[in-house]
Amino acid sequence: MLEWISDEALVALVGLGGGILLGLAARLGRFCTMGAIEDMLYGGSDLRMRMWILAIGVAILGTFGLAAIGVLELETSYYLSIRWMPVAAVLGGLMFGYGMALAGNCGFGSIARAGGGDFRAFVIVVIMGVSAYLVLSGPLATLRVWAFPQADVVNDMPPGLAHLLHEWTGISVSAIGLAIGAVVTIGALSSRSILASPQSIFWAAIVGIAVVSGWAGSYWVASNGFTPMPVVSHSFSAPVGETLLFAMTGSARAPSFAVGSVTGVAVGAFIGSLIKGHFRWEACEDPRELRRQIIGAALMGAGAVLALGCTIGQGLSAFSMLAFSAPLVFASIIAGAALGLRQLIEGFQPAE
Repeated sequence: MLEWISDEALVALVGLGGGILLGLAARLGRFCTMGAIEDMLYGGSDLRMRMWILAIGVAILGTFGLAAIGVLELETSYYLSIRWMPVAAVLGGLMFGYGMALAGNCGFGSIARAGGGDFRAFVIVVIMGVSAYLVLSGPLATLRVWAFPQADVVNDMPPGLAHLLHEWTGISVSAIGLAIGAVVTIGALSSRSILASPQSIFWAAIVGIAVVSGWAGSYWVASNGFTPMPVVSHSFSAPVGETLLFAMTGSARAPSFAVGSVTGVAVGAFIGSLIKGHFRWEACEDPRELRRQIIGAALMGAGAVLALGCTIGQGLSAFSMLAFSAPLVFASIIAGAALGLRQLIEGFQPAE
């Protein structure tokens, strides 16, 4: 396609660019799933959760806008090209959310913290990546395939809300997606708390744009390049394991969107931490805390593979496609995190 760069390297650069935006949003905009859930449940603030919802709305608008002008075929994405499995979505989401509470952050948040010098987060990232690959293609893969066999969507309707409403109404998929995206965006902005924080609105929009850039860039390379490439956007579970493999075998393995994305988040977080003056080396001083974080990271990796995505993969990328799995997985992640936080904070004591 381009003589001076391979298709693999080009799509890795696409991932790198979007990843840097996500890393900056985490550090400068305090965009964080775990923080949003903690604020909502125990901090009396819904600002960061509204940032998440706004990012979803922007991502939906951008993704279906691309489809409307013919530069993205939604059905080529992973989330709309395989049958969705509700049981796996719920189980995986609960595992991921509970593990996230134990670890203190999700995969994306841990990469961002590692970029700021936190070695505890680095341990979480490594364990999560290894755990994901144990279930994805390692010793536990046979059990996963037996319990939750995946099947491609061939002649059936893609598992997406916009496609379902299209079947019912005859209205174009793009128009339905744009309408839903507008409703979600307006709903997220219908609060004085977020309207009073232009910075929060800006960084939420940046996150949504980063997700859209992944779809746009990977689809363009897949459509115009000579190498078969998947159409993907950002996710931080199995891609972390893929990045670890590339770090060890890069001389014999081509880069990928995942490698660029994970690297980009770390780079963006590093830059953001320098801008804020927050970069500092941190290590875990309590073995009990480290043990809890390792268990949480292992649960996140396995859970994300079952759910086909993490807080970013399902909570944003799949949501931007309006995949059936996205709201179910995201709700399950929140429920699992709430359970884990209650255990950590209240010890499962009955409410008085």
